[in-house]
Amino acid sequence: MSERRYTEEEVAEIFERASEPRTEGPGRSPAPASGLTLPQLQEIGREVGIAPEAVVDAARSLEPSAERAAGRRLLGFPIGVGRSLHLDRPLSEEEWERLVVDLRETFDARGRIRSEGSFREWSNGNLQALVEPTPEGERVRLRTFREMSRNFMVGGLAMLGVSAAALIAGLVSAGPGGAAHVVPLIVIGLGILGVGAVPLPLWARLRERQMEEVLSRLRRTTSVPAGDPPEELPPAADAPAAGSPT
Repeated sequence: MSERRYTEEEVAEIFERASEPRTEGPGRSPAPASGLTLPQLQEIGREVGIAPEAVVDAARSLEPSAERAAGRRLLGFPIGVGRSLHLDRPLSEEEWERLVVDLRETFDARGRIRSEGSFREWSNGNLQALVEPTPEGERVRLRTFREMSRNFMVGGLAMLGVSAAALIAGLVSAGPGGAAHVVPLIVIGLGILGVGAVPLPLWARLRERQMEEVLSRLRRTTSVPAGDPPEELPPAADAPAAGSPT
């Protein structure tokens, strides 16, 4: 799978974002027609005094953020939310494991892991994280559905439907006085509907924020192509020995 290459316009934008004010210096050359890869941009950045991490952050800022997936709604209330992120390469096994750890910590849920070929899934009830192959790399989808609220709202609507039928029948058979016994049913139906609907906006905002944070962290951790060795750092003089507690 080919590595992401940046056009000449994108290269200029990346270095403009990576340095404030923009840094110019020798050794910088215009991008070839085929574009430059992220490691090549980092090397150019080193030559002009820009940290590799700043180049990565600037380059990733050009990429689309987590996309809003089509949510499920009932009576205008959000009963299901989702976010997705497209990656230009497959997740490594280590990156997938780190994603699972992040999901468990963010949603405070252990969840279950399942893999089928190139498809990977973490789920905890109606909360799911799916990793699916695409022609360009992989897509990570997070989605959830508040089934309890749906059930309450459907139950409330059913109660209101029964109440409406009883109200019509009472009015027809006994006039205005025949509708008095229907009022408690209407109140109960509205109460059940409210129990399901009222928490939904706050719940949806919380889950959307959590999903966006998880995918944002994933996007940052996948900025270095899979298989590339981490940058070596000089050992600290007082670094603890391997296996010792820190």
